[in-house]
Amino acid sequence: MDQILINLSLLAEFPIVNLKIILDGVMIGALFALAAYGLALVWGVMNVKNLAQGDFVIAGGYVAWWMTQQGMPPLLGVPVAFIVLWGLGWVIYKTVISRVIERDLFTSLLATFGLAIMMAQLLNLMFGSDTQSVALGYKTLYFFDGLIDVPVAKLIGVLMAATLAIGVILFMKSSRMGQAIRATAQDARAARVLGIDTEKVYAFTFSLNAAICGAAGAIIVMVWIIQPFYGITHSVRAFVIVTAAGLGNLPGVIAAGLGIGALEQYGAHIFGIGYQQAIAVLLLISVLLYRLIQQRRLRQSLQ
Repeated sequence: MDQILINLSLLAEFPIVNLKIILDGVMIGALFALAAYGLALVWGVMNVKNLAQGDFVIAGGYVAWWMTQQGMPPLLGVPVAFIVLWGLGWVIYKTVISRVIERDLFTSLLATFGLAIMMAQLLNLMFGSDTQSVALGYKTLYFFDGLIDVPVAKLIGVLMAATLAIGVILFMKSSRMGQAIRATAQDARAARVLGIDTEKVYAFTFSLNAAICGAAGAIIVMVWIIQPFYGITHSVRAFVIVTAAGLGNLPGVIAAGLGIGALEQYGAHIFGIGYQQAIAVLLLISVLLYRLIQQRRLRQSLQ
């Protein structure tokens, strides 16, 4: 308790510490938002709550990490992870997800939970249980007489995440497939009547989600760490962001991602790094309780 009070007093006595925490949180929160946008796509278009979302992120990180072990440029891992996870997402859709789209919620949750366990175990067998990261070797920028440090690697990661997000947004707005995805999300039955191949749309959407997660993981391994069993924490973060922002609310997803990143950094500073992942779980519980209260108030107002 004494240490917590000391950490809180540091925030009050040295306001510059708050700026550092917020910057770190925003930079990592941008990657959380990227993975959450993929979940929002699958959830909104296919009504599938993908519990393996974070494991796709970790898989993409290991693709990029493995490439650097073969002597390839680290930044090349982002597009390669995008492509590899796209293929993996397509295979998983055809073998697993396509069988549960029309089933009840419990079935889809059970299927994706089993998928998450299987992916984590396979990554553990292939790469081991040690944490891994990729050192880009870029310098660190210092501001305010060295009190604020901003690694160039994190800036590059944020820029790449923003570029990918903008690319996906433009694709969804201007391409025929993007229009088909939006139409299917609004009403799948009506989309079929209009001649849209919803099965193709579902396969494309799930593959795109896996690819986005793969690219996010490839960026994360360059600015943070990965481990085969870290997928659950990324899944929880994605669910918190989407639940808080709502489906189809891209600005909300971005804001929630940045906010959760900052809250986690504050929690790590105040309570210790060991509580950082617990904060994501507490946020999920808080958001679910808030949504439940909202629904009860809405039902009471309609009675």
